[in-house]
Amino acid sequence: AFLRSGVEMQARFGRYPGAVERSVAIADEIGFDLQKARPRLPVQAPEGHTPMSWLRELVRLGADERYAHNREEAEERLQRELKVIEEKDFPGYFLIVHGIVAFAREQGILCQGRGSSANSAVCYALKITAIDSIYYDLPFERFLAATREEEPDIDVDFDSDRREEVIQWVYDTYGRRNAAQVANVIQYRPRSAVRDAAKALGYSPGQQDAWSKGIERWGAIHPDDVESSGIPKAVVALAASFLGAPRHLGIHSGGMVLTERPVGEVCPIERARMDDRTVLQWDKDASAWMGLVKFDLLGLGMLGALQHTFDLVKQHLGEEWSLDTMPKEEAGVYDMLCKADSIGVFQVESRAQIGTLPRLQPRCFYDLAIEIALIRPGPIQGGAVHPYIRRATGVDPVTYPHPVLEPVLRRTKGVPLFQEQLMQMAIAIGDCTPDEADLLRRAMGSKRGLERIETLREKLFAGMAKHGIVGEEADAIYVRIQSFANFGFAESHALSFALLVYASSWLKLHFPAAFCAALLRNQPMGFYSPQSLVADARRHGVVTRRPCIQASQAQADLEALDGAVRTTGLDSCVETQPQVPRFDRRARHSLEDHRRDGALAIRMGLTDVKGIGADVAARRRSCR
Repeated sequence: AFLRSGVEMQARFGRYPGAVERSVAIADEIGFDLQKARPRLPVQAPEGHTPMSWLRELVRLGADERYAHNREEAEERLQRELKVIEEKDFPGYFLIVHGIVAFAREQGILCQGRGSSANSAVCYALKITAIDSIYYDLPFERFLAATREEEPDIDVDFDSDRREEVIQWVYDTYGRRNAAQVANVIQYRPRSAVRDAAKALGYSPGQQDAWSKGIERWGAIHPDDVESSGIPKAVVALAASFLGAPRHLGIHSGGMVLTERPVGEVCPIERARMDDRTVLQWDKDASAWMGLVKFDLLGLGMLGALQHTFDLVKQHLGEEWSLDTMPKEEAGVYDMLCKADSIGVFQVESRAQIGTLPRLQPRCFYDLAIEIALIRPGPIQGGAVHPYIRRATGVDPVTYPHPVLEPVLRRTKGVPLFQEQLMQMAIAIGDCTPDEADLLRRAMGSKRGLERIETLREKLFAGMAKHGIVGEEADAIYVRIQSFANFGFAESHALSFALLVYASSWLKLHFPAAFCAALLRNQPMGFYSPQSLVADARRHGVVTRRPCIQASQAQADLEALDGAVRTTGLDSCVETQPQVPRFDRRARHSLEDHRRDGALAIRMGLTDVKGIGADVAARRRSCR
């Protein structure tokens, strides 16, 4: 099948004068803009409430709890955010996310909103996020600005073991005809292109695999690889024509679309290979163009590991802990991190992070956010890592580009690290509005970021001139702002992840056996193999026992060392914490004082044996 050209159509219908011309006129009359079929969200509000009034009520109830200590201060910020949400007609979006998170919490499923949503006090009041944007002075416009037409983007992480429960609840609540997951269009890469080209030309499966393994996974098909692998020219030529073309549809990692009317009336859908799932035949970009609203329900392995740790501690020691009840700002946690003892800890276990921790010497929660943000390609390439560390450790003095910028850059020692700081700098010295600052921020993430930033140059320089910043001083500040087109990390994202850094560090310090067993249950995850995690646990005095056909559970578990289970360590370590002092490398840091599961050993699970899967392990356990 193919489309005939205009010349071919004229020749084919030459005996019917004017037919082709009239077909164009008819097409113009019956054509319509597909985007006008944009569906509405399936908003659910109690009787007597509009979506907006119900959102205001939920925010009021949440704010009474979360902002009890500064209710009046928070009210102004909340009302400003709610006004923007109402003007943009976004209340339904927030209500749906709130409902999903509320269900997860009711079922005991660990979850946490992250990313730019942590810039919103409304999200904090609704318990979607755990970061107080008012306390950290995070700009709401980083999350939702009046200049944005699309819905805000709220990413919510769930315990990866139980995320499917949340997905199925969404299907059941909103109807399978009104919910679907977004597709990923998987494109041909060199290896898959060579394999399929060889298959099309009749070569054996073994030969297909051999040739594909000799090719780089990404990029182009290099002549050197072709020559060394002995791939026929016909296969190479055919494979080269495949590169970048769609191969098949996959499922987006967490994107779900909800519509008021059946989603199949808007775009084609199909059943997924996984049971009880429906998938769009469009990817996220096509869905966004159509106006379909995507909800990101992501699975995070560390949340699963934390939940397993809490469960193991409760089961074997009778202590019940949660993210909300564990002591905050414990000196022992920061001492452990200052010694680079972070294998298995969320986000700070890479070699680069391990090398930075002793230099940065984190002593408070915000230092953890800095640590996460520093070891990123952008700050490293932008030369921000060493200046910050030297200032933080007192080697270099803290200076600011201009006194007006001191309130903006004080927390990062005068070194701009975060996207939010760029926005605040533009507001402080450039007289930009928050919405204009958001335009600047979005330019940073664009491939044409430098060009877009240039459009605000006059505005920035005029504002700086009002503050007496001219000449080389103004140019130097502008260069700093311009550099954010190449790097810049979201402060809200770093703070959200810092919560999990602290939680995983606290559990590793106090319950190393339970924490290691939980990590083993959630493999693969992180940088290290199970062997490395077990070796690290042994260095911390944890006894690990081999899998046993009689004693092992399906997954790694804990068992008593000598038949008597008791809590070890000092109770004072998990009680009210004194102020964290400066780190003293020469001081005694006893792990035994902190460890509370010292009477327990790890028993490796049956699934830790190569070749034994979860189904076989479960059947073997049931036969005892």
